[in-house]
Amino acid sequence: MIKNFNELLEKCKQNPEKKTVVIAAAQTESAIEAAIMAKEENLADCLLTGDKYAIEKMIEEKFSKYVGYFPMLDAGSDMFKACNIAVQAIHEHKGSLILKGKCDTAILLKAVLDKEKGLSTGEIISDVFAYETPEKLVFLTDGGIVLYPDVKEKVSLINNAVKVAHALGNPNPKVALLAAVEVVNPKMQCTVDASIITKMNQRGQIPGCIVDGPLALDNAIDIESAKIKGIDSPVAGQADILIAPNIEAANIFAKGLTYYAKFRVAHVVMGTKVPILIASRADSAEVKMLCMAMGIAASL
Repeated sequence: MIKNFNELLEKCKQNPEKKTVVIAAAQTESAIEAAIMAKEENLADCLLTGDKYAIEKMIEEKFSKYVGYFPMLDAGSDMFKACNIAVQAIHEHKGSLILKGKCDTAILLKAVLDKEKGLSTGEIISDVFAYETPEKLVFLTDGGIVLYPDVKEKVSLINNAVKVAHALGNPNPKVALLAAVEVVNPKMQCTVDASIITKMNQRGQIPGCIVDGPLALDNAIDIESAKIKGIDSPVAGQADILIAPNIEAANIFAKGLTYYAKFRVAHVVMGTKVPILIASRADSAEVKMLCMAMGIAASL
């Protein structure tokens, strides 16, 4: 089982068939730097879409060593056109996954989910976030796409996250459905949802993982907290996947890990025909490269 991002990078480098990442609207420094890092690490090749003039100027001014290094598909300054070209490149087998560059996530997903020309599978899509602790990689969802998931949607969030965990070598991840408390309270819908989903897992309706909830964050990830509270659970204190009750909880937690705790992080959108990487425009080149690694692993 892959326990950290260094191991993930090594796994991807060992793949005999190098993947190509299509960067949509690549005219931003961190995206170009991520493409360079991926190439230097022998992780992936990159195809750049967007404003060719702006991209070439940026490479010439900031990364002169790499002038003429990357193939490009020109879209001018039109962000949506750049995203559509990126999607078309996937259909034409010019790439295996898409990384967001300068464009908004909503613009990229509009192109990805287009009913006629996009990459939709008809499944619920969700963002699977990973953060690196000293012991292992832990997954969190969904802080980027599904606003207020109901039971059906939470099952899809679990399934998408489990696929990523399986791809990273964890055959039976432990999934914690998070809430503010670890008991069912009819006035807190997320605790009711958690109890239903836990029972569904016990009856074999959600395979490939062990699910329990509701669990508060402390007793989901810390075994001593679980022991003190007397929680008898196969997941408590050992969670590999955290299912947040809503987008705000997941998004705030993820950004707290990134900006306060300074954990290394990455994330990937699952549920489409190929992985989609929606790293924030404020994310560093390293984060974007790690997102590439997660996407590559998820596509193998």
